[in-house]
Amino acid sequence: MSPPLFLVPDLPAAGAFVLDGPEGHHAANVQRLRVGEALLLADGRGGTAAAVVSAAGRGSLTVEVGEPGYEPAPQPRIVVVQGLPKGDRGELAVQAMTEVGVDAVVPWSAARSVTQWRGERGERARDKWAATAREAAKQARRSWLPAIEPAGPTPAVAARLTRAAAAFVLHEEADDALATVELPAGGEIVLVIGPEGGIAPEELAAFEAAGARSVRLGRTVLRTSTAGVAALSVLSARLGRW
Repeated sequence: MSPPLFLVPDLPAAGAFVLDGPEGHHAANVQRLRVGEALLLADGRGGTAAAVVSAAGRGSLTVEVGEPGYEPAPQPRIVVVQGLPKGDRGELAVQAMTEVGVDAVVPWSAARSVTQWRGERGERARDKWAATAREAAKQARRSWLPAIEPAGPTPAVAARLTRAAAAFVLHEEADDALATVELPAGGEIVLVIGPEGGIAPEELAAFEAAGARSVRLGRTVLRTSTAGVAALSVLSARLGRW
């Protein structure tokens, strides 16, 4: 079994380090790591360091840290614009997409989204997505944390598409398959996924006017909470991440 990963604000230098706070509590009290066991420290920005527990306390661990390493950010960067779904489907989507390797998620207030993020409710919902991504990244042993960006309306999404190296909209009536379209070597690939009710015709028109291309995954229609992870799997294989 691979060593568990814990996130720290900044990687420590090689030598003794005390892992405390919420991560130390989780390591010492929940996972019950003991002297001699291995773990990984990561800063969520590509830096990682192997460590070994040298002393276990109540709510903290003292660890001996090895020389830190750095993993460059993946290129191209994959950004998913996720139409806001109802209930907990958004968190399910974020969890799965983080495990598969999404680099950023943009919550989208689509015309057919039952749920709309406004004011404090929206901030709480976004914080929940960020916490879900954080835990999923730890589970997947990721050195880079995906960004959960502020929710945006359709015009903001269209503007983002114009700046992308490649932009795609998942749509069940598209002729082109995501598995066969040309992909860039760098920059951002932005992928738009609609909510449960689908993408409205005027939204699709705005995205295509911004340079996006409609694509499909296959013959079936996937839920909004599973379409993203399926599309990311296709892209990860094609880009050599897998």
